[in-house]
Amino acid sequence: MGRRGPAGLSFTERADLWSRWKAGYHVREIARAFGRDHGSIRNLLLQQGGIAPALRTRAIVSLTLPEREDISRGIAAGESGRAIAERLGRAASTVCREVNRYGGREAYRASKADAGAWQSALRPKPCLLALNRTVRNLVAGKLMLQWSPEQISGWLKDEFPDDEGMRVSHETIYRSLFIQARGVLKKELIKHLRTKRSMRRPHRVYASRTPRPDPRCGLNQRATR
Repeated sequence: MGRRGPAGLSFTERADLWSRWKAGYHVREIARAFGRDHGSIRNLLLQQGGIAPALRTRAIVSLTLPEREDISRGIAAGESGRAIAERLGRAASTVCREVNRYGGREAYRASKADAGAWQSALRPKPCLLALNRTVRNLVAGKLMLQWSPEQISGWLKDEFPDDEGMRVSHETIYRSLFIQARGVLKKELIKHLRTKRSMRRPHRVYASRTPRPDPRCGLNQRATR
């Protein structure tokens, strides 16, 4: 039996988990691969509504951890913010804001500052359905009529061919339904989906697997003998 409790997986393991899920592996198969109880894996997937989170990337202009460590060493050596900025090739205002944002010269720590910057970057961005009430109401109405997100997305393109602001992808609709933290559609609308699932379930991909023999082939061979 796999280990019970929260699935404490590393970044690499989580990436592998989502890769398997997107390829269509069953929860129990994924759980066996990681030696975990399938319930803990299912709970982890439910947190994201079955939709793989976007990969986090650091903006090119952001300070890196080595630069923050250099700032910390410079502060400890009594250097001015301008001197530190000149050595890093950064604007003095950038170093000043960085130090003031994360504790000032007395409490600045590179690791805490870097972790805080990553956390700030996780702020959710409003999706189109959150910004456009008209589209949101149209989508909700069609869902109540048992339309699939794919049908709604296609209908909006046909109904408003010249208005880009009236279009929404089916993935955005699924995200708004299953990821309630950023969702703008009422959770009750999930029951109108044809699958009745509580999270996005990818179609299984068999292309990379050994194809299963067609039982009809054997029948045909015996018939021709």
